[in-house]
Amino acid sequence: MNGLTMKRNYKEMFKTPEMLTLIGFFVLCIIFSVVSEEFLSLTNVSNIIRQVSINGILAVGMTFVILTGGIDLSVGSVMALTGTIMAGMMINVGLPPFAAVLVGIILGAVIGYINGAFTAYARIPAIIVTLAMMEIARGAALLYTGGYPLSGLPASYSFIGQGYLFGVIPMPAVIMIIVFVVAYIILNHLPLGRYIYAIGGNEEAVRLSGIKVKRIKASVYLISGITAGIAGAIMSSRLSSGQPMAGEGYELDAIAAVVLGGTSIAGGRGHIFGTLLGALLLGVLSNGLNLLGVSPYVQRVLKGAIIIGAIYYSSIRQKD
Repeated sequence: MNGLTMKRNYKEMFKTPEMLTLIGFFVLCIIFSVVSEEFLSLTNVSNIIRQVSINGILAVGMTFVILTGGIDLSVGSVMALTGTIMAGMMINVGLPPFAAVLVGIILGAVIGYINGAFTAYARIPAIIVTLAMMEIARGAALLYTGGYPLSGLPASYSFIGQGYLFGVIPMPAVIMIIVFVVAYIILNHLPLGRYIYAIGGNEEAVRLSGIKVKRIKASVYLISGITAGIAGAIMSSRLSSGQPMAGEGYELDAIAAVVLGGTSIAGGRGHIFGTLLGALLLGVLSNGLNLLGVSPYVQRVLKGAIIIGAIYYSSIRQKD
């Protein structure tokens, strides 16, 4: 009987979204390493890690939002705005990199809280609020820069996006790991995490239990704004400039990473480790297709199909 139970448990384990994403990640790595000699080169692996790091950090904030049943379409634009503000603070105001990054992250937090306030307190649907903020933040970035990149950043600033820890580990990966660890602690070991899951599962029950639901819902958008600010620092450092058009479409990449990692789009179910796997799979897929010369238009079609498939699978599991 115990053997049958263990066998059933193993079968169920291999059906989980996280395990399917992990298997998909390894399958893609094998395929691309066979069809492209460049895939496993140190330069290419470093490029994958840096790109995954930006999307992974954005996806962390998106995980918090989606777990409550919300959505944040503004993260790509907020990343661009905070990146240009950081660049402007260093170039035009003369702030040291650390202070400029802090200003950008605080700005991201403020924008995130505005999203959360309109969503939680004014009860405007999150998709409407964040869609509007996507346009506002992008327009503000273009206004601030005049539509042109801000260049001439201090050489020391490049360490965030281009440097290596101990000469081996890319700094964006280090930052991403720290962000994921902090997110794991919040979601799995702090009351806030339990409330976030509970709100996604049954918001009315949580409200009736006396928990301040509106405050918690606003806080997850604030967290999403903070992660967008961190991603903005990495992106502007990596490009050595503040790019007002950076991050276009990144909100979809973040959403895709979250749903591929098994987080239910309806909220209440998911794991931050799954989000990391989703970001890794998307990063490898995008890089491998680029190496094979696949048209970016085709890649967008594939990405959209992947999102629909992941959401459909999630909805089926939700009914089980």
